[in-house]
Amino acid sequence: MNELSNKTRVILIGGSSHVGKSTLGQSLAARLGWSYRSTDKLARHPGHPWVGANRNAIPEHVAEHYGTLSVDALFVDVLSHYEKNVLPQVEIIVHSHASDLSTECLILEGSALWPEFVGNLVSENGVKAIWLTASDQLFSYRIFSESNFYNVSEDKKHLIQKFLDRTLLYNKRMREKVEHLGFICIDVESVSVADELLKKCMEVIQVW
Repeated sequence: MNELSNKTRVILIGGSSHVGKSTLGQSLAARLGWSYRSTDKLARHPGHPWVGANRNAIPEHVAEHYGTLSVDALFVDVLSHYEKNVLPQVEIIVHSHASDLSTECLILEGSALWPEFVGNLVSENGVKAIWLTASDQLFSYRIFSESNFYNVSEDKKHLIQKFLDRTLLYNKRMREKVEHLGFICIDVESVSVADELLKKCMEVIQVW
């Protein structure tokens, strides 16, 4: 590693759901020999509105959440959750790893890393950040595939579509904020394979 990389102790990876943050974060942590954490584990919020491997039915509160709120309200609600319930924990974690040389260097990823919320953290010594983005088509493909969209009932399709619409709105607003604040944003579709994305991220944050 060069001299600059020795000063970097925390890398934040932000972006909307299903953009590939966890895959990149885990790969980057493995390449650098750093620890890895996801903000998803820090506080509970209604997750995706479809049946996954760990449950047999969509929880009632999750269905109600997506079924009753507008897309704009869903966006405001999730940002409020991040700011109130996740950001205070993120600040403690980042400060600890950035300032205490006895701790491991850290890759922290998650949608909770909204640009405005972590702007002060990124300006500190030892902390770098990137945000990932993608096209509406890629988000649609990934979410529809994971949720088995075309094989579920119309009611469930409605919930999944609301989740997708919130995801697309988050991505659009996030890109605007990142550009306004002058942060780094990488389009995951600008590379063809995961290793190329990993290399590109290491180049733009100058960590080797």
